[in-house]
Amino acid sequence: MRFTSLADLKKNGEPVLSKGPIALIIVEDKIEVDTTIRHHISAGFKSVIAFVPASFKLPNDVETACHRVDFDAKLSSLPLAEIVNQLIPLTHGQWMYYCYNAEFLFHPFSETRNIAEMLAFHAEERREAMLTYVIDVYAGDLQKDRNGVNIDDAYMDRTGYFALARSDLENHSHPKERQLDFYGGLHWRFEEHIPVARRKIDRVSLFLSKPGLEMRPGFEFSDEEYNTYACPWHNNLSSAIISFRAAKALKRNPGSSFDIHSFKWHNSVKFDWHSRQLMDLGLMEPGQWF
Repeated sequence: MRFTSLADLKKNGEPVLSKGPIALIIVEDKIEVDTTIRHHISAGFKSVIAFVPASFKLPNDVETACHRVDFDAKLSSLPLAEIVNQLIPLTHGQWMYYCYNAEFLFHPFSETRNIAEMLAFHAEERREAMLTYVIDVYAGDLQKDRNGVNIDDAYMDRTGYFALARSDLENHSHPKERQLDFYGGLHWRFEEHIPVARRKIDRVSLFLSKPGLEMRPGFEFSDEEYNTYACPWHNNLSSAIISFRAAKALKRNPGSSFDIHSFKWHNSVKFDWHSRQLMDLGLMEPGQWF
């Protein structure tokens, strides 16, 4: 199904927005658009909604398998948070997810269990949101792949990830309970080229919509429990978003592109596109789900 605008989706998209889990994909450029959409369809989302510039051509199989909204992220003044907030009241309590093109969601055991199965278990643990870590991946040879992207030659950092206590603006003497700010990857190694507000690698990318819920600009929500990494009594599931977005931005921006000749360092490791690697590196938590 194709919609001519976000307003058209809101007006006529009830059949699409009432079937969850729902994936929202914001397309910023032409890099790995088809791959991103196919990946999330295969993950088991009932509705994959792609916000794509009207001039972009999608393969027939992708066009028919997803729901397309004509939307140019570069020209629109609407940030991702506002798009999500406009759709939350229309989704009737469904699980929702959001990402950009050239980003790929991985969850524990994703090779054999789909996203709906995982979220069903997560809901049984009385959790309404899931923390995801944005794991930067990058091309191994920037002379060959000048935009920093190569699916078949993707590398990631195996170390260098850390967390800091999240301060409570209303109570400076105490950090927020069960909330941390996470850092690492290209966001950390090249932080001088990245604005402070964009250096974190944690997102609440999977969440259960409900009346009154609002997403904040920093990938957090108005309900503070949604922003926690676990419940009080044990560790919960978490997931990871494998993302070329930082690599693209660092190579596209003239201020950083000419300073960076390679993203690889002594702690780079080839990414094998398997959830086990992410769990072994401690970048994804299976919780009590075995």
